[in-house]
Amino acid sequence: MNPSGRETVPFGEKEIYDEILKLLNVLPLDIQKVLKESGDLAQLVEVVLDLGKPAEARFAKRSMAIGGTVNQGDIDFVTARVGQFSGDNRAGIERTLHRISAMRNRMGKVIGLTCRVGRAVYGTNDIIADVIESGKNILFMGPPGIGKTTKLREAARILSDKFGKRVIVVDTSNEIAGDGDIPHPGIGNARRMQVAAPELQHRVMIEAVENHMPEVIIVDEIGTEAEALACRTIAERGVQLIGTAHGQLLDNIISNPTLSDLVGGVQSVILGDEEAKRRRTQKAVLERKAPPTFDIAIEIRERDVFALYQDVARAVDGELRGYPLKPEIRVRTAGGKIEVKQQATKPMPEPTAAEIDRSIKEKDTGPLRIYPFGVNKQVLERALRSMQLPAVAATSLDESDLVITTRPKAREGSKIMLAAKQHNLPVHAVKKNVSSQVVKFLKYYFRTGLVEDSEEVALREVEDAVKTVQETKRSIDLNPQNAYLRRLQHQKADELKVRSESVGEEPMRRLRLYPA
Repeated sequence: MNPSGRETVPFGEKEIYDEILKLLNVLPLDIQKVLKESGDLAQLVEVVLDLGKPAEARFAKRSMAIGGTVNQGDIDFVTARVGQFSGDNRAGIERTLHRISAMRNRMGKVIGLTCRVGRAVYGTNDIIADVIESGKNILFMGPPGIGKTTKLREAARILSDKFGKRVIVVDTSNEIAGDGDIPHPGIGNARRMQVAAPELQHRVMIEAVENHMPEVIIVDEIGTEAEALACRTIAERGVQLIGTAHGQLLDNIISNPTLSDLVGGVQSVILGDEEAKRRRTQKAVLERKAPPTFDIAIEIRERDVFALYQDVARAVDGELRGYPLKPEIRVRTAGGKIEVKQQATKPMPEPTAAEIDRSIKEKDTGPLRIYPFGVNKQVLERALRSMQLPAVAATSLDESDLVITTRPKAREGSKIMLAAKQHNLPVHAVKKNVSSQVVKFLKYYFRTGLVEDSEEVALREVEDAVKTVQETKRSIDLNPQNAYLRRLQHQKADELKVRSESVGEEPMRRLRLYPA
């Protein structure tokens, strides 16, 4: 192991330099010369050639123009020395991971090239080794260039070499295992199936299962409905599936009608009156319609920052019901140590009978609606304002969550009791219609049970987030809360000397914390 804690790279500096030279050798000679003389060739990311513009070399931390204006001869020089361009306008260099992407004019002529350096990076999956080795289906998400394909390549090598599993890589653009008929050693003993055209990827995925008896299938860039269906077919046959999808966050996949099937799909459901009242929601709601294809979802937020949803089904359910669950956040520090910066939150349990009786609405569905009968509405409203409680005085039973009345009016068979029973509403009685009795009830009602628990959770979330903000010097968003809990969180942030502001629209409005 090297000092960073990763596996030792099996290539020395000379071998790495030689790999980059294989890309330089297909470039025009004047561009080669400038790049070879640069002091940071090892940091080269890509070279861009656009007709009529100077060539551009992009390094990890800088960019620079190279030579004069690119002409058609320069572009033809490169295209003649690389592999054949596929239907997605990508080509490669045999036995390397370099990628050459073409831009064409309306007549199909290549007028621009992006020559991207491909590197076989080893040891990047140590931070999620337990997940890769779990045998569960794993979906990677993240922005372009963040390292998703690298994770797939490393997973193929680990599962095939270390665990001796039968692994097949479905390599549509030859990015995982490189160009040419012989795959790059970065995938270890895994086998590679090439795809003739991007639109045939789903067929090759099914062919891999039916013809070659794999234990693991690895596929990059799942992006069509047919590919999503192929993934479900593979998962139902008991084959471990590891892939990437077009989306940066789990929420992107849920809201994408083409890909939502990967996480169980989304359907609109009309609830009955009783069920809608029990849930305290509208009658039309969104629900997950099937078990997810992928058991685990991983958002690669930065190269060494991973957000893990270990139970995709519950994460999706939480998102659809309006209380998104916090993922587990794992990071690799500058010293190479792997740390858990944030523990995953447990899913919200189904309401108990007592919780339903108390009629406390879930935090994202607005304030509790109390209907006063025989109790002065202004007294109730004044008490709610002074105590800053997440509740309002309702004007009718139809829009209420509970009824507050006096004991004499709460007799069995009374008008209000019959009406409340018809609307399936709980009734709470106070001794007299006086301010002190109303305040006493509200204190009892809101300082026991769910609301108090919600306050504790919301304030504890601020404390945990402040530690992260102070360590990373970056802003962080908390989970959405109602106005009452956000007010408490702002006060807590002030106590801990961090700046906070509310962002987003209801019901997703939340606090954002900034470093001091």
